[in-house]
Amino acid sequence: MKAAVFRQPGKPLTVEEVEIDEPVGREILIKTVAAGVCHSDLHFIEGLYPYPAPAVLGHESAGIVEAVGELVTSFKPGDHVVACLTVFCGNCEQCLSGRPHLCPNRASTQRNAAGCGRLRLNGENLFQFMDIGGYAEKMLLHENAVVKVTPEIPLDRAALIGCAVTTGLGSVFNTARVTPGSSVAVFGCGGIGLAAIQGARLAGARQIIAVDVFEQKLAAAKRFGATHTVAASGSDPVGAIRQLTGGGVDYSFEAIGKKLTAEQAFYCLAPGGVATVIGMVPGKDKLEIDGRHLLTEKKLQGTFMGSTRFRIDIPRYVDFYLQGRLNLDEMVSRRRSLDEINEAFEAMKAGEVVRTVLTFN
Repeated sequence: MKAAVFRQPGKPLTVEEVEIDEPVGREILIKTVAAGVCHSDLHFIEGLYPYPAPAVLGHESAGIVEAVGELVTSFKPGDHVVACLTVFCGNCEQCLSGRPHLCPNRASTQRNAAGCGRLRLNGENLFQFMDIGGYAEKMLLHENAVVKVTPEIPLDRAALIGCAVTTGLGSVFNTARVTPGSSVAVFGCGGIGLAAIQGARLAGARQIIAVDVFEQKLAAAKRFGATHTVAASGSDPVGAIRQLTGGGVDYSFEAIGKKLTAEQAFYCLAPGGVATVIGMVPGKDKLEIDGRHLLTEKKLQGTFMGSTRFRIDIPRYVDFYLQGRLNLDEMVSRRRSLDEINEAFEAMKAGEVVRTVLTFN
């Protein structure tokens, strides 16, 4: 099969012929139909976060089951499925406490301690990024990395739910628990930010302020539910938000992954407000918060994949889409082939797209 291989930071991905095993035990072999090009992968390509190489990147994928291992009972060939990177063991304290996204035992779902062994290139083991490896014509995954979805949803839309939508909506619903009638600011109007804006709309927020440096993204934010926009390239977004709200927002979300915007998300809060950092702030960066603001009971928190219980959440988000309450169609800005993956990342960096989806024959 063809797959996009990551060999070292700062270099383009190379599309190469890769060998993939047959499923055994609790594994599922999936024909990939669509894979979203996510900013998280770009962090690793650019070396902001380390990852072992060579590896097949990609983690926002959907497809159709081709074959299953002998211990699999919940999936069968022909099932439409979405992959999710919060692979869980199902037996640890976090899983049994309803927090499978924080499972520390995902190694139990892998073939070996190194987290590789299902893919090979010229006889050499390849790593599967986040145990998914979605930039490939097929995926061989543990069944606890997969959820079944109705064939009613097109798989190029369903793929987005595997990461961007689950992260954005989940950060609103599960992590921050936005309440009806509240005010919300969202920094960054890419795929995750627009999902957070839609989540705030679905949660009943009365005021949703979108912040970005690209005018076209602010225009998109309005279509997805933002009531106000702030162009961060020409003004102080914190001051603008405080002016729009008369003192600050109840909830803010940072969907970029930068030190400055994470701090701005905190400083734009009203007393008692909650700032949730969704973006992947590089590990070398330290956030700086004026301690006096803590006396007003403002909170700064992180989230991982929107605190998702994806086997529960993803089918619900699919229902939102089928009911016309969640706009996924406009989130797909472009469709490209696997061979065009590097061009898709360049378009992302230039702010030209909300989401590019790779489609497979």
